[in-house]
Amino acid sequence: MTNSSVSRESVKSPAATNANYMRSIIIIGALFFIFGFVTWLNSVLIPYLKIACELNNFESYLVAFAFYISYLVMAIPSAWVLKATGFKKGMSVGLLIMAVGCLIFIPAATSRTYVLFLLGLFVQGTGLAILQTASNPYITILGPRESGAKRISIMGICNKVAGAIAPIILGSIVLSEADTLVNRLNGMDAVQKATELNELASRVITPYIIMTVILLILAVLIYFSGLPEIDTDKEDETVAVANTNKTSILQFPHLIMGTLAMFLYVGVEVMAGDTVISYANNAQGIPLDTAKFFTSCTLVAMIVGYIIGILTIPKYIKQEKALQISAVLGVILSVVAIFTDGYVSVLCVSLLGLANALVFPAIWPLAIADLGRFTKIGSSFLIMALAGGALIPLAYGRLADVLDLQQAYWIMVPCYLFIWYYAVSGHKARA
Repeated sequence: MTNSSVSRESVKSPAATNANYMRSIIIIGALFFIFGFVTWLNSVLIPYLKIACELNNFESYLVAFAFYISYLVMAIPSAWVLKATGFKKGMSVGLLIMAVGCLIFIPAATSRTYVLFLLGLFVQGTGLAILQTASNPYITILGPRESGAKRISIMGICNKVAGAIAPIILGSIVLSEADTLVNRLNGMDAVQKATELNELASRVITPYIIMTVILLILAVLIYFSGLPEIDTDKEDETVAVANTNKTSILQFPHLIMGTLAMFLYVGVEVMAGDTVISYANNAQGIPLDTAKFFTSCTLVAMIVGYIIGILTIPKYIKQEKALQISAVLGVILSVVAIFTDGYVSVLCVSLLGLANALVFPAIWPLAIADLGRFTKIGSSFLIMALAGGALIPLAYGRLADVLDLQQAYWIMVPCYLFIWYYAVSGHKARA
């Protein structure tokens, strides 16, 4: 009997009741849609707040920092919350916290206070930390471990479809005629400039009120849904014997290296989506009215990658082999983006979405394999690793100020090389 079999029995055999299994997939898919929508708004918020709050590159990338650092700070508390509430109630709590974060954008916009925007992003990230800590292991162990990457790829499509839509919707509202506004600001006195920037800042109020209402409704729906509970504290005999002498999560080297690989991956994934608009506009001279679509291109490329994963894993290719191919492709596209110019360079950054698509789905099941009763805390480690999205883009922003936006992309290459190493041998370490 495998660990996934025990997990399925603890969920009252979803495999035996296909309707219940599909209902669970649909509910978790809806949550992944929310993850994507909220997360990829940052790609628009970075250039938007750079204008509205008059920021440099480093300061503007504090948007990603504030959002993703919450995963590092809140991942372990998220595990405590889930231990007390279970997966389903914990998901509702996460949605409620996200709604509070969206509400904070209202006073932030009315006062045009950057620190309040960052606080709202941190609170949103806190809610997402709880949601991710619950939903990622949930979908992984809802079925056979060897097809975990396939199920996460399905969730990834839900996530990235939302992510592709979100920048277009928010961008059409907050970045409308932004290029014209930037040119006009140069000829204004301090009072006129403040008036224009206040109007620009107020554009986010209505979208975030709508998001707050939607999140509250979803929290109620999830709470009263028939989503089954999973007991990850149970182990099958093989895993229990293997973990007999294990007293700490630090005794699982494949998880520790998987956590580092996840940290690096999230950093380069966020860079591919969140930096491409500013890079296209500021480094390659592409107008914001056009550049605002490049993040959506990145996410469409990821959707294509997920579809490839669904069709090929595990029937034609193992998830670790998919991870190796993804890492190599990431190195190639990064280098080409650095040594080319114009739309070719920008599109190479966007195409990193294809290289990134199967990295998260492959790392997650490889890293939490055989953790048994340590699964929840192991999942928290992987959620903490999402802080890579806070620190690596921030380092990129600093390098961009020191060097330039294009040469700063060199930071991606060693990240992809370590991911390749984990795919080849790091995930096999058990002692």
